[in-house]
Amino acid sequence: MAPAPRLIALGLALLLGWCALLGPARPGESDPVHRLGPQGGQVHRLRLQLLEDPRLDASGAGCRALAQLPGGRSELLFRPCPALQLGWLVQVDGLLQRPRPAPHPLLAGPAERLQRQGVWTQLRVQRWRVLRRPATPIADLRRRMAAALLQAGGPAAGGVLAALVLGSAVVPLPLEVREAFRASGLSHALAASGFHLTVLLGAVMAVGRLAPRPLHWLLAFGAMGLFLLLAGPQPSVVRAVLMGALAFGLQEARRRPRPLGVLLLCVVLVLVLRPGWLWDVGFQLSVAATAGLLLSARPQEQALAAWMPPWAAAAVAVPLAASLWTVPLQLLHFGALPLYAVPANLVVAPLLTPLTLGAMAMAVSAVLLPPLVPLLAWPLVALTRLLLGLVQLMAALPLAQLQLGRCPPPLVLLLALGLLPWLVPRWRGRRGWGSLLVGVAMGSHLLLLRGDHLLALQEGPRQWLLARHGGRGALISRRADGLSCGRARQLSQGHGLQRLDWVLLLDAVPPEQPACWAGLAHTVLNSHNGEAPLQHGQRLRSPGLGVQALAPDAQALLLQVGGQRWGLLPDPQAWRAWRDGARAPSPLAGLWLGFSPDASTRRALQRRHGSWTPARLWWPAAGSRSGWRQS
Repeated sequence: MAPAPRLIALGLALLLGWCALLGPARPGESDPVHRLGPQGGQVHRLRLQLLEDPRLDASGAGCRALAQLPGGRSELLFRPCPALQLGWLVQVDGLLQRPRPAPHPLLAGPAERLQRQGVWTQLRVQRWRVLRRPATPIADLRRRMAAALLQAGGPAAGGVLAALVLGSAVVPLPLEVREAFRASGLSHALAASGFHLTVLLGAVMAVGRLAPRPLHWLLAFGAMGLFLLLAGPQPSVVRAVLMGALAFGLQEARRRPRPLGVLLLCVVLVLVLRPGWLWDVGFQLSVAATAGLLLSARPQEQALAAWMPPWAAAAVAVPLAASLWTVPLQLLHFGALPLYAVPANLVVAPLLTPLTLGAMAMAVSAVLLPPLVPLLAWPLVALTRLLLGLVQLMAALPLAQLQLGRCPPPLVLLLALGLLPWLVPRWRGRRGWGSLLVGVAMGSHLLLLRGDHLLALQEGPRQWLLARHGGRGALISRRADGLSCGRARQLSQGHGLQRLDWVLLLDAVPPEQPACWAGLAHTVLNSHNGEAPLQHGQRLRSPGLGVQALAPDAQALLLQVGGQRWGLLPDPQAWRAWRDGARAPSPLAGLWLGFSPDASTRRALQRRHGSWTPARLWWPAAGSRSGWRQS
């Protein structure tokens, strides 16, 4: 490495250490969170400015939007969705509250999502009134482009075309489309990033290659500025634009740019201005993938050329390098690897460049020449539907998402250090140590996943018990609604469970999304015609995991996890049945209560002695991040 990149790398290392010591952003002294008293939420009347258009929330019944309040930002919660737009000044009456934290690191919660954006409060709007509608030309331009593309192609195809221009962060895409792109390893195609900027710059430079130098500069920086305005100042977009500007400036100055040095300098500049972006997952993935392309793509192409034609080696090396460099981050944040990412990128690569250019041409036409949009839409929508078909086909393949479970940060660090000698040619002499580190990291992770474990979680009225034994898993859920199923899927995938052995639903209401639960486990038991899913004496079993009903008229259950037995009492009726004699054989590892016991119940538990008394007692507790208290 040349002296300049070495100096930049040293500065970057020091900067990363500084950002890590700072940790995630903290609220300022005048942030709205300081308006809250010790009791939590309070009703306020506030004047604010919307920072984005209201977007549908996960339930589909309401909307949310970021807003600038005096002293800081907050997220507005509307129900029903209002006809408001970015930039409008609004007076609202509502309940200001702290966002709810996730009950477990594997479950995304409002608090964690908002903290990454420097937001510490939510305002549940009760009444609102528009005070002023200032001009917002950039937002109007984005909205007009997105509307034209969505109208031309519909929610799926039109949404993909709009995402190729504006990025998926600002475009409403159907959830199944997002999931298909994620499972096939193609999420980067929908996120505004360096690929889209490269395609745009390549087209602009090809058009203006014979133009005078001032016009050449104007076209290049105009294209980069337009890309930044349309996609918004997202971390990965800022990194791509800054890197493109530096590389273009060096090239025009007749100096050969050092790509790695340019990348390191851009990262340093971005983190100096916005240290909190270090924790942005998109920024991390963008930097890692770009580093892989710069350091590993060419050596891998040369190695692959011995086994395949040069053109094929070049095509494979690019997605392979980017995928390998992002493996540690994918295991850290998602606990899953898209197994077919490289072939999926090869299959769709011939479509992405013409679709990106075509979508940009459609977006410009929607503003400058609307009658041209239908003519462009005819071939582009057909190509987009072909792309969607290929993506959905790859996502539906067996093991498209290899669920390995979320990897602890220390093991991720070991894995990353172990992979470096295999990814950076000049360090190939240390591959023996690298293999050892990779083996230790993955071996330790797999041992953790194969251990016996019982996880109790609560989120509002929803409760889950996830049991693991020998790499297998089972789940008990108090609710059978769609949100409970989605959360259960996140839990199982985060623990590396591709499919659960069984799921027991204790809800008296049948599941509202049976297909969701059926896709989660081999066996699903739920109530039928008002009867409990398990009758007295019945068992639901798989190797090392089992549950048995202990009472005829209550949901008192005995759960077996490996060699341990747990008593499960979801409600007071189950507790009374347990107290009156429906007890499990001794010994018990613990007793789980699905309700907060009153004082008399706690005294009864403390008075009880004998062979059936459990060593541990769990029940819901307010204020605990896990939602449970152990006694």
